[in-house]
This record gives sequence, structure tokens and C-alpha cells, in this order.
Amino acid sequence: MFKTARLKLTAWYILSIMLVSFLFSIIIYRLLIVEVNRFEKLQRFRIERYLNGDDYYLGIGLPPPTPTFRFTNPELIAETRHRIIMMLVGINSGLLVLATILGYFLSGQTLSPIQNMVDEQNRFVSDASHELRTPITALKTSLEVSLRDPGLDLAGAKDLIKESISETNTLQLLVEKLLTLSKHNFTQTVVYQNISLSEVVGLAVRTVTPLAEKRNITIISRPGKFTVHGDLSQLANLFTILLDNAVKYSSPKSSVTLQAAKTSGFISVSVADHGCGISSKQLPLIFDRFYQVDPARCKETSGGFGLGLAIAKKIVEGHRGSITVKSKLKQGTTFTVKLPLQ
Repeated sequence: MFKTARLKLTAWYILSIMLVSFLFSIIIYRLLIVEVNRFEKLQRFRIERYLNGDDYYLGIGLPPPTPTFRFTNPELIAETRHRIIMMLVGINSGLLVLATILGYFLSGQTLSPIQNMVDEQNRFVSDASHELRTPITALKTSLEVSLRDPGLDLAGAKDLIKESISETNTLQLLVEKLLTLSKHNFTQTVVYQNISLSEVVGLAVRTVTPLAEKRNITIISRPGKFTVHGDLSQLANLFTILLDNAVKYSSPKSSVTLQAAKTSGFISVSVADHGCGISSKQLPLIFDRFYQVDPARCKETSGGFGLGLAIAKKIVEGHRGSITVKSKLKQGTTFTVKLPLQ
């Protein structure tokens, strides 16, 4: 599809360039012919005056001629016109080759972002369909098995309903995350305003505190007194994701530390845990959509969809920042977010 579109766009580029070139060639040709005719007439006029014994020429000491004739050379004029035409044809031929090469290159540059966006959408739909298929299939299978069970009693029906509600909640959470990721991928709008970093972090800490208390993990928050320029809800979601991940993968009775510092035009915010860490082979992949690290690396983790860090990266990119990660197995992981100063 994009190959055909690129060829069509190239053709339009060539047509536009050559049309402009053709019009300019006509104008240049007419101007040059006018100048040639003017020069020919001027020269003929001067020679005729001289040959006819004009007083001007006699006055400057030139002898008057005996014969009288007119000076005309149509062959020279025709040759000059032919040379002008051939010169313009050569220029336009070269321009046609250049326009073809340049048009093909520019059409590729023009369509490349569109192609990337369409490919991203296709991958998103494919990944989302794959992730949705699993819980839907599990829910459908459970309902079908129970429907065919002749001995299903009221207690069994209630258990089935509870299981179905649990699966439905999982689906709802997955759909919400998919919608969030879709918004950041395709229709991301950031409402920039000056906000207190401590306010943003406070919202995130309050959201994650119940899970931290459940796992007996202490959250140490040191946001400092910094002001960032960005979207309050998105930044709160960013640090909620990082803190939530840190709590999930930390050992019970350990701590998670968030601290901020100013570094060369950026506000650097790090979130460090003391969990099981991530292997060096998996580190480059953790921001990929639906990617989940080996579940065997930690004994106590809650299930996820592999979307949180992908969303976090999109939020950071939307704020013209960067996010990096460092990790050591059995020692912990540190995520560092750099946001530009207002």
C-alpha cells in the first residue's frame, strides 16, 4: 500500500516540479528571443546607417560606402533559437532526473511517519487482541463447563459468578490500560502547567500506600521543593506506575525510596527498590508493550499485563523527558526519570 502511495506521491512531485520548470522555460525562451531580435535589429540598423553614408559615421571620419544593401542573417537567428531550445531541453532533462530522485526521497520522508503510525496501530490491535483473547477464552470455557454440568447447585453457581466477576474485573483493568496506552500513542495531549513535584508524588504515594502496607513495605518519599512543567494527572500516573512496580517486586518488610534532585537543566527523580532485580538481558525489553519479566524471578508478585512501563515511557516522552533503569539481580532496581525544568 505504501509503496504504491510513494510512487503516486513521487509522480505528483515530478509533475509539479516539471510544470513549474516548463513555465519558467517558456518565459526564459521568450525573453531570450526578444533580446536576440533586439540585438539583431540594433546591429542591422547600425550597419545600414554606416553603409548608406549616414552623417553620424561621416562625422567620425568613416568613408561613405559606394554600394547600398541591407544586412540580414536569418540563419544565424534560427541557429541561436535552436541552441536556446536545446539548452532548455537539456536543463529540463537534467531537472527531470533530479526531480525523480528527489521526489522519491521526499515522498519516502513524507510517508514514513504515517507508515510508522499505521504499523504501530496494527501492532497495538494485534497485541491487544492477543491479550484480550486469553481472559475471554477462560471466562467462556468456565461458563460452558458449568452450563453442561447437570449437578450444578446454588453454591456452585455462586462460585461461578464470583469467578466470572473476577475475570470481568481483570478484563476491565486490561481494557482501561489499553485505552490509556492508546491515548498516549495516538491522541496524546498534555495540559502543561507549573505544578509542585511534591504534590504529584503525594498523589502517587497515596495511591500505592494500601498495597505497600499490605506487603509491609515502607515508602520513603523525598520529592524536594521543585516545580515541574507538565500535566498533573499524567505525571501522577507516571510515578504511581513506578512506585507500584517497586512495591510489587520488593521483598516484604523492605523499603522503596523516591528522591529528586536538580541536574543540569533537569529534575531527576529516582525510584529505587530492594527487590530481586532484573537481568541484563531483560532490561532493554521492559518498556515494550505487553512484555513481562520472568515471573520466577520473584516469589511474591502480583500479576500484571506488561503495560505499565510502556505507559510510563509514553508519559515521559510526552513531557520531553527520558527514563532509564539500572538493576542488579537480588539487589534491586532503580528507575530514573529526567524532566526538563520549566
